[in-house]
Amino acid sequence: MYILGISAFYHDSAACLVKDGEILSAAQEERFTRKKHDHNFPQKAIEFCLKDAGISAEQLDLIAFYDKPFLKFERLLETYLAYAPVGIKSFIKAMPLWIKEKLWMKEMIKEKLGYTGKIIFPEHHESHAASAFYPSAYNKAAIITMDGVGEWTTTSYGIGEGNEIQLYADIKFPHSLGLLYSALTYYTGFKVNSGEYKVMGLAPYGEPKYKKLIYDHLIDVKEDGSFRMNMEYFNYCQGLTMTNEKFNKLFGGPPRIPETNLTQKQMDIARSLQEVTEEIVLKIGSHVYKETKSKNLCLAGGVALNCVANGRLLREGPFENIWIQPAAGDAGGALGAALIGWYKYHNKPRTAADGKSDKQKGSYLGPQFTDEEIKLFVQSLNLSAKRYDDEELIENVANFINSDKVIGWFDGKMEFGPRALGSRTIIGDARSPKMQATMNIKIKFREGFRPFAPSVLFEKVSEYFEIEKESPYMLLTADVKKERRIPMTDEEQKKWGIDKLNVVRSDIPAVTHVDYSARLQTVHKETNPRYHKLISKFEEKTGCAVIINTSFNVRGEPIVCTPEDAYRCFMRTNMDYLVLGSYILNKEDQKPVEKDVDWKKEFVLD
Repeated sequence: MYILGISAFYHDSAACLVKDGEILSAAQEERFTRKKHDHNFPQKAIEFCLKDAGISAEQLDLIAFYDKPFLKFERLLETYLAYAPVGIKSFIKAMPLWIKEKLWMKEMIKEKLGYTGKIIFPEHHESHAASAFYPSAYNKAAIITMDGVGEWTTTSYGIGEGNEIQLYADIKFPHSLGLLYSALTYYTGFKVNSGEYKVMGLAPYGEPKYKKLIYDHLIDVKEDGSFRMNMEYFNYCQGLTMTNEKFNKLFGGPPRIPETNLTQKQMDIARSLQEVTEEIVLKIGSHVYKETKSKNLCLAGGVALNCVANGRLLREGPFENIWIQPAAGDAGGALGAALIGWYKYHNKPRTAADGKSDKQKGSYLGPQFTDEEIKLFVQSLNLSAKRYDDEELIENVANFINSDKVIGWFDGKMEFGPRALGSRTIIGDARSPKMQATMNIKIKFREGFRPFAPSVLFEKVSEYFEIEKESPYMLLTADVKKERRIPMTDEEQKKWGIDKLNVVRSDIPAVTHVDYSARLQTVHKETNPRYHKLISKFEEKTGCAVIINTSFNVRGEPIVCTPEDAYRCFMRTNMDYLVLGSYILNKEDQKPVEKDVDWKKEFVLD
């Protein structure tokens, strides 16, 4: 039985195909259209899923859409009516799209796919909950979902057991931890729905000077983690901005203009917001544990991408085990909806989980390209490339990393979710004190303060970081081991804000953030044997089982999908080598690309 899950029309549209409860494939539309956070109907992602399985839409047994459009429309109308006539501009902008497209989702799906069968519409947070629990390794687990907003719900919790999910309670719009984070993301001059992770990365450079201000004026938090926001300071219910003049007055001026210099003020706001978020998540976690008595927790929703909060919840919270859906945002709703179709709509039993291995397949669920396909691409452009057997290629790439080179690594199935996990990845030497700056400025063309993630062999993780749990999806932070840290000098201790960036603070400085933390990926032989083999070879040569992993793209660009995407990105940056399957391309051997479009004009900077 084939079930197709779809998410669309907010951000991060995606499709997922499930066969008899097994996740076969999943991908975001942005990877095919090259438009970051593409919200449009995921036509190309659906086409990939169907083609990958060798079926047509007519062979689908069920389609599941990740939320209820009419319920979401009800929320919009009620909200606009509550604030009328304020918000008329926002209303006029939103309504045509709803009236023409969003309300007629069933008809649109049938028309675009030529599908005549059953379509179901789970609620938004039910889809999040399903994406968190069903692929997890647990037979029973507590579930927490946190995001901006679905239909009405912004936060919910419940329990999953066997093939059943029960959500017990929720917090409703406009009160939203996700929207609070987005509001301050907007105020600090970053793009809503994509810049939130920048705020998280900026936080360690600041001090929590605004935390009391946030608690006193913006949000009232109870001991059980429930909260209410003071809507006098926000504009997202009725306007086209997140905050208003009263908010600006509270924080001492207007929002930072995007792309202008960051100041200590933005760093302090980021730190304050991050600490508030972590404290709320910890309170919610404690309450949910008391209510469910479960030692296991599953997380989804956009807030679950806050790996720093996740790390604190694991270290300081009551749960023994935490599993986070890798595509925790709206994209993962497609996966959750498809699994609801199998387990709830068709009431199929769930295979007993072993408590260790999840069903997400490392989140390697996207397109892959054979060496023959890559060969045809290389020949079509007459590129200088050499094919190697696996052992020789791994040997060469390990040597490149050891020589302080930057490598684009394109291999196997593309990752599902916002993180590159060793298939569409740029890699380098974590031991290099200059590699963070090199990659940020010369490769990614992004803000210099941004940290990079380490890929570490799972069996060696506790030798480098204060954690013994797996983190295969880069959704947990952990501190670098104390014995690997380099004490700061008196002069270094006096540095403030962004000046802290270039201080070498461990023997893996390129992946050690200014607070000695790292957003780590544990690499497992079972899910990505080739990437594991590469890091193992690097360890054999250097004694270090850690390398840098950052997503294969430039700023504003979706992660690369095809060999063509990878080659174009490679040529637009200062990467030294490109690995395409079994082929290695040396930058020095390549001819300049003729008539290439300026990527800064091609992509909207995020």
